[in-house]
Order: sequence, then structure tokens, then C-alpha cells
Amino acid sequence: MSDDPRLTYRSAFGRGWSLVGLGGTAPVTHADADGVRYRTPLRRRSVPWPDVVAVRVHRIHVNSRYQERRRVSLLLRDGGVRNLPQPRSYRTDDPEFDAGVAELRALRRRYGAPAEPEHRHVITPRTGGHGLFGPIAWSVPLLLVALIVALWAVPDSLANERAWRVVVPCTAATPAADRGECLSTFPGVVVRTDFHEHPKYNSLYVSAGGRTDRISVSHRMAGAYAPGDRLEVTFWRGGPRSFVGTHGEWHEYRAPAGQLLALAVALALGACYPVALAVQRVRARRLPDDEVLPSALPFVGALFATALWLLPLCVLHPTDPLGSPATIAWAVAGTAVSAGLLVLAFRAARLRPPGPLGAAGADDTDGTEGADAEEVFLSARFLEATEYNPYHFGTHVVLGGGEVLAVAPHSGPGRFGAKRVPVERLTVVRVRRVRGEDGDEVSSGWHVAELDDAGTLVRLTAAPRDLARILRALGHVPGAVGTGAPAR
Repeated sequence: MSDDPRLTYRSAFGRGWSLVGLGGTAPVTHADADGVRYRTPLRRRSVPWPDVVAVRVHRIHVNSRYQERRRVSLLLRDGGVRNLPQPRSYRTDDPEFDAGVAELRALRRRYGAPAEPEHRHVITPRTGGHGLFGPIAWSVPLLLVALIVALWAVPDSLANERAWRVVVPCTAATPAADRGECLSTFPGVVVRTDFHEHPKYNSLYVSAGGRTDRISVSHRMAGAYAPGDRLEVTFWRGGPRSFVGTHGEWHEYRAPAGQLLALAVALALGACYPVALAVQRVRARRLPDDEVLPSALPFVGALFATALWLLPLCVLHPTDPLGSPATIAWAVAGTAVSAGLLVLAFRAARLRPPGPLGAAGADDTDGTEGADAEEVFLSARFLEATEYNPYHFGTHVVLGGGEVLAVAPHSGPGRFGAKRVPVERLTVVRVRRVRGEDGDEVSSGWHVAELDDAGTLVRLTAAPRDLARILRALGHVPGAVGTGAPAR
């Protein structure tokens, strides 16, 4: 930590403000033995260290996994949160930002209240430190668009389809005011063609009935016609509906009511995914803010299965989806499948608290934990770089085959490149859920075992059953499994 009793954090932009005499309005954060004081252009606040529970880092990927936005907040004892204007970072590797966070945490440990959490609080999009505004902000617009399509576009399309089915050609006795509701055919001529490589921008300019209209056509038809070609153009309700010429015919495409209804349903189903995220956050409201929430992907499977039976029903029977015994059976069977998958999704996305050390999956003992048992490769990884996990190369843990535990960069068979784990010096401290500090590579459904490696804390992560088998394998070494305070 810096020897300066008062630490100051300001951005390079804020330092530029100071050079032009506007330093008093630049965002800045000061920290010393009394607490944290920060200033923005609109307010000034101070927080004493005894009121601070944790110094948290908020991390969000911006464009790729190598560029992220990071900021710092203070979690207070009353549950409040204070977002600091500085330090901030927009790079994944930023030693200056990391040093600033380390200094703030060191001050909190020195001058804050005792018995406070010592781990690094990292808030990511996967953790629970978020409200419900984000999912609602995504869900509500989708639902509004779906409602507009269902209540306005679908009835309008149905009315046009009904009118088109009964429309008749105009006659000489048809009044001029009513000619929009019948078919009027006029000779026409192609005035100009727009022929592009991109299919979207191909069109013909057709003059017929005393007017010139731009008609979007296919790439082939735009290339076939030339200025001066003759056409027979049919008008309905004030616009060209079709034409016939020597090089082909064209009919205006209007989305059927079934497709529009399917679009509205698809948008509504898409709005259900943010709702599932909100449900996950509500279910995990009692978890610490930096714990990773269970994935909401099981709900995606239920929504996809619902779309498979509901969208075809909307396309084929938009006006009366329950008008026949076949469609009723279709809807009932689909609803039953969706309800069952939704129940399974709730179960798959439930919170799974880690049990006692090595207790989870105790009924799965198959004799593979001992050193003399058959070689078994389990997907697991140590999160720290050690001599048995250099450069984080390990992706699997090997049990049996003459060694109690080894780290391998492959899923086997064979121990090529494997490194033996010195289990005789490992002590299990605790098993916990995944937290934000463990990184985005760790699955949200895995658990993390904190191990004391001769005074150094190392983390081993794996699926709950696999982790339990690994911890039982450690139990074959006397003194390998125990309890205690986390290593510093």
C-alpha cells in the first residue's frame, strides 16, 4: 500500500480538467484512515470505514473477453451501495486499477470493523448483485411490440385477406369513389429500372393509369425488364397489386395473418427469457451479491419447445386455433409438454447449496477414489497457477492409477503431461458456490473447494458430484481433509 496517508484516485480526463482550472468539478475519490470521500459534479459524500462491509469490483465485458469495463462500489452495513467515481478501468489488464482496489481493501481491513469478509467481491453479469430493472427493460418493449402486432397488424391482415378473396374487377358502371375496392387494370410502361447486386434494392418504375409507381421486384425480374417494355398493371385500394409483362409477372406480397400472429407469439416468448432472468434473481435474493446465479438456459429449452408447437399452430390456424378436435389435441399436448419442461427448468435452475465437506454425492462411491483403483478422469480445474498446475494448464483431475490425485491437460486415457498433486500438504477449508472472483470460465453449476496448500489458498472447481469424489480421494491421505480458517 502507498505510504501516502491520503490516497487520491482521478481519471486522466479529470487531471486534464485541473490543468484548465476546472479540477473542482472533476470526479475524484479520496481514501485515508477516516474513510472514503468522493466527489462528482453533482454531489459530495463520505463513508467511514466501520460502515463498509466490502469493497466490490463490478466487471462487465464490453466488446470481447479481452476488453471489459470495471468500477468500484462500497457495500454498507445497512445494505446500501455507494458507487465510487474512481478508480475505473476499460481494460482487462490494468495494473493501476488493480493496485487502487488493493489499496482500498487494505485500508478497509486496517480501519474497518472486525469479522468482515476477506475475499474479493467481484460483481459480474452472472452474479446476483443486480436489480430487476435490466430484465424488465428488455421484456417490456418486446411485449409492447408483440401486443401491437397482435392487436393491429393481425386484424388488418385478416381484413385484407377477406377482401382480396371476394374482390371483383371494376366495370364501367362502378362509381369513381368505389373504384378503390375493385380491381382496375391499365396498360403501363417501364420508365426506369434499378438493377443492383443486392436483392433488396432492385425495383422498376412503372407508369400506368396516369401515375408512376416504384415497385420492388426480384433481382432476376429487374434485370429482365428494360425501359419501354409494356405491362398490364392491376390496381387495388390505391396501389399497384400486380402486373403482367413479356418477361414475367409480379404480385404484391403481404404477410399473411398467420405469420404476423406467429411473429407476435415469438416476440412474447422472447420476452419471457428476461422474465426468467428476473425470476432467478428473485429466487437468489438472499444470496451474497457476488455469488454466481444458476443459469437461466433451462428456461430457454422450455421456451424453444413451446415455440415448436405454438408457432405452427398460429401460422396454420390464425383465426380459430381451437376450432377442430385436431387443433384442440395439438394445443393440449403442447401445453402439457411445455408445462412439464417448465417444471424441469425450475428444478434444473434451483439453488444447490454445497453440503458438508465431501458429503455431496456420497451415494455414488464406486471405488475410484483410492490410489490403487482404476484411472478416472474428471472435468475439474485448479484456479491458481501452481507447480502442479503451471500456467493454468490443467483441465481434468485424475484419480487412481497409482496416484491419489494428478492434474492433466486432457481427458485421457493415459497420464501424458499429468502433474502429481502433493495431497499430503493439502487441507480442505470449505466448499462453496461459485463467486464472481472465480472468473467467467467456471460453470455456474459447479462448486469451489478452497484448499490450504501449506499456507497458500488454492481453489479447485468441479461439478458437485465430481468435486465430492475428489475430496473423498483426498481423505485417503491422513490429515488431508480438515477444517479451518481460510488461508491468507
